[in-house]
Amino acid sequence: MPEKLPDITQFLRQWSGGDAQALEQLMPMVYTQLRVIAESQIRRERDGHTLQPTALVNELYLRLAGQHSGQWKDRAHFFTFAAMMMRRILTDYARQALRDKRGGVWQRVPLSDDLPWLGSSLEEVLSLDRALAALEESDARKARVLELRVLLGCTSAEAAGILEISKATADREWTLAKAWLFRELAPGRRLGVEG
Repeated sequence: MPEKLPDITQFLRQWSGGDAQALEQLMPMVYTQLRVIAESQIRRERDGHTLQPTALVNELYLRLAGQHSGQWKDRAHFFTFAAMMMRRILTDYARQALRDKRGGVWQRVPLSDDLPWLGSSLEEVLSLDRALAALEESDARKARVLELRVLLGCTSAEAAGILEISKATADREWTLAKAWLFRELAPGRRLGVEG
């Protein structure tokens, strides 16, 4: 993530306080970084994905505009939330694509260099979403570390800073979360059912 971004905390607080115009003022300041996050997320999708980064950012804007409340601590908190919302948008898109049976020939593309066994078929996107939701229920901090590292592309130090934990703790949570996710997404295993 770029180091030099405008101070958006004031606009986030105004928006949290109910000022709808603050979101309109905020978006031009954060658009470039949101597009970088969207491009990163789209790259992890299957080849031939029809949703483009600009469309993903636009959908995010519509969902943010529909938010009636939100307590944003700072820009890192906002970007983390935005990345999670993008993941949900892509998951919804995958569900719809499966529902409409718009399948085709899929090519496995690693979701992350650190997690090469995660492909990006529609079923795998949905499985990943279910696994992250299950991890969040059992250990929210591990889920946040995993999301920051995989979805936002944060380094261990960046994730530690955002979560206000030590780098050693972030590394430990990352290792345990990867192992947990690997077990949950192991071939032939249904989520939540030991097999």
